Amino acid sequence: MSLTANWSYPTAIRFGAGRISELADACAAAGIKKPLLVTDKGLSYLPITQSTLDLMDAAGLGRAMFSDVDPNPTEVNAEAGIKMFREGGHDGVIAFGGGSGLDLGKLVAFMSGQSRPIWDFEDIGDWWTRADPNGIAPIVAVPTTAGTGSEVGRASVITNSETHEKKIIFHPKFLPEVVICDPELTVGMPPMITAGTGMDAFAHCLEAFCSPHYHPMSQGMALEGMRLVKEYLPRAFNDGTDIEARAHMMSAAAMGATAFQKGLGAIHAMSHPIGAVHHTHHGTTNAVVMQAVLKLNRPEVEERLTQAAAYLGIKGGFDGFYDFVGALNASLGIPANLTELGVTDPDVDALVASALTDPSCGGNPVELTKENVTALFNACL
Repeated sequence: MSLTANWSYPTAIRFGAGRISELADACAAAGIKKPLLVTDKGLSYLPITQSTLDLMDAAGLGRAMFSDVDPNPTEVNAEAGIKMFREGGHDGVIAFGGGSGLDLGKLVAFMSGQSRPIWDFEDIGDWWTRADPNGIAPIVAVPTTAGTGSEVGRASVITNSETHEKKIIFHPKFLPEVVICDPELTVGMPPMITAGTGMDAFAHCLEAFCSPHYHPMSQGMALEGMRLVKEYLPRAFNDGTDIEARAHMMSAAAMGATAFQKGLGAIHAMSHPIGAVHHTHHGTTNAVVMQAVLKLNRPEVEERLTQAAAYLGIKGGFDGFYDFVGALNASLGIPANLTELGVTDPDVDALVASALTDPSCGGNPVELTKENVTALFNACL
């Protein structure tokens, strides 16, 4: 089976090994003549980034790059990127990297022509309508990890550097015009990043599948996304050069981020404040808290996850699914609890308060309260 295709849902996706070579054509399709490549600090010096800048240069697109992006990007990073975009006279963004580079790149393009501050566009009610749609620059997204799926998302997760809260900034035009999913770009990911990003994709699919909201298209996508992670994440973890496994994990990541239009839940409501305050890896944090959240949600999701287990080839219904998650985490070297992850002396009350205001709460099958979220955090420490 050929693992190369062109998809138009949820946006135009050029999928397949080696397709980064089509970057110039993708920029032309998006109407970009003078792009700013936005990526994170760690990626900026790597060969995949330098060769991408060479592709831009050879096509007459220049080689402008902004890389002052933290692992959990902040509004300070955004303001610096927006300044460089405006002063450089750029007309579009190539968002390049994992979740941080993709989220910050999309935000720079979005904010490049806005007059309001970033926080005015938080994902609350219809705040997104405050934006001037004509002030949003086009985006080409190039993921280099297989986890967040931000390349097909309509939002960015940004940490408020003053309050240490993660905020979701939303607008439909955050969705990139063109995405290049080239699994060869993920070959150099270290095993632990492969594990953490892969479990992020699994968490997106799992929470979307369990969300009580109605979205049958997302439901089907979430189920198959979980199967792809089950089959191919261990392979990608054990052999980073396994292109077939890398390709299927890129698909699972995009599927998870498309599926969670149906909603997320307590896994993400917990991991957002933990990451903002304790600077943990987002996907790994999701994996650490996953079993505790499954246990909380069992009364509402047992039948649904019994069906999922059957599709995934897992015996034992809900209990079998729960045990599978634990075994998968262990096989990937995921820490057993938040303390092992590096969360020491946490202010549990503050984490709970932040979790309860996270937009992800609305998709959790069991209503989240101060009491049950406190119990969740304590169970994970």
